[in-house]
Amino acid sequence: MKEISSKDALREQLDDWRHNGDHIALVPTMGNLHEGHLSLVKIARQHAERVVVSIFSYPNHASEIEDAEESARILQRDKRRLVQAKVDALFVPDITLMYPSGVDSATSVTVPILTEEFCGSARPGHFDKVTTVLTRLFGLIQPDAAIFGQKDYQQQVIVRRLVEDLNLGFDVISGPTDREDDGLARSFENQHLSEEQRKIAPELYRILQGIAHSLETGSQNYAELEVGGVEQLASQGFTPEYVSIRRAENLQQPDRDTDELVVLIAASLGEARLTDNVLVHT
Repeated sequence: MKEISSKDALREQLDDWRHNGDHIALVPTMGNLHEGHLSLVKIARQHAERVVVSIFSYPNHASEIEDAEESARILQRDKRRLVQAKVDALFVPDITLMYPSGVDSATSVTVPILTEEFCGSARPGHFDKVTTVLTRLFGLIQPDAAIFGQKDYQQQVIVRRLVEDLNLGFDVISGPTDREDDGLARSFENQHLSEEQRKIAPELYRILQGIAHSLETGSQNYAELEVGGVEQLASQGFTPEYVSIRRAENLQQPDRDTDELVVLIAASLGEARLTDNVLVHT
């Protein structure tokens, strides 16, 4: 695996691959990799001869890793995992490469409407940072495909709109949510769960499955299902944030003729903010 941190080295490597006719798939990450990220690498390999993983945390990202030695240790662990996954290149740009004009005066990229609900409402400005960083990565790497996990469903829809609106000309591919044996979606947030909370956390997915089953068996009372989901979360000890049934394609409100839905859920459990979703075909 090649480790690249400069624009010139990145361009030289990408040009070499393209000269040989290779396609390039990008898996963007913020590091601290888990099995879910590695599952995306496997999907990337199915769509391109070369796989690039990027590690970059956007400015002011609320990282729990503040100690420099701890950050370095985690990066080394990430590298070992990516070598084992047979990644072709790891791109780790620094802040000056990504923001050559400085963060405060940098050009930003905003996708309106889609970024304002759900996780965007809970974390104002979050998706503007995400779309700005991704656009910079897309410009640097110019991939043939970019791979994202279904767990961050709203982000995936936003990225698809971004790529379409800016005519970036590559495929956005979704990988299924990677789960623990009990159904809990793998996430960095899970490390904040106490032992007792970890036993409760899978209820989030079970509530999603219950709503999905109701939809699949003909229920179209979306508001009632959403309210019921919130009540179930609260009864299990979660602090509910939202339970919402939307059109899978664009997160708009569904009607009775909508045949592809997504059920989105977010709730806090202690210090952990947990999100998940399921797709439903009716």
